Amino acid sequence: MDNNTNKEKEKVLTVKSDPAGNLGAVRIADEVVSIIAGLAATEVEGIAGMSGGIAGGIAEILGRKNFSKGVRVEVGEKETAVDLYIIVKYGVRIPDVALAVQEGVKRAIETMTGLSVIEVNVHVQGVGFPEEEPEPEEARVR
Repeated sequence: MDNNTNKEKEKVLTVKSDPAGNLGAVRIADEVVSIIAGLAATEVEGIAGMSGGIAGGIAEILGRKNFSKGVRVEVGEKETAVDLYIIVKYGVRIPDVALAVQEGVKRAIETMTGLSVIEVNVHVQGVGFPEEEPEPEEARVR
């Protein structure tokens, strides 16, 4: 990939670089916003995981942890919109978990990037059940 392609994927936030009012540019890639959103979402109690597509699965097969799995962002110059595709733990109250995800993601993105989050859409893609632990062999032999 050449530099022009990378620059097209980055959005520019204009910030004051000093008290005199000189302006500088800070470039934040869409992927950075996706990672922030994904990490904030998985920190919420009741989230079993994120639901990713083929790209997320390939990255994990290659040994890279894909922190933006299950996250789609649209980033403008001053604001962003986020879509999250989540899997909730069995037994949780889904509206409460979704609200906590929305609030956590909004807070994390606004705090870390300075972007205004206009919407956080939560798409519940599944329910994660607790894995049964296999019985120890000693207990089965008796």
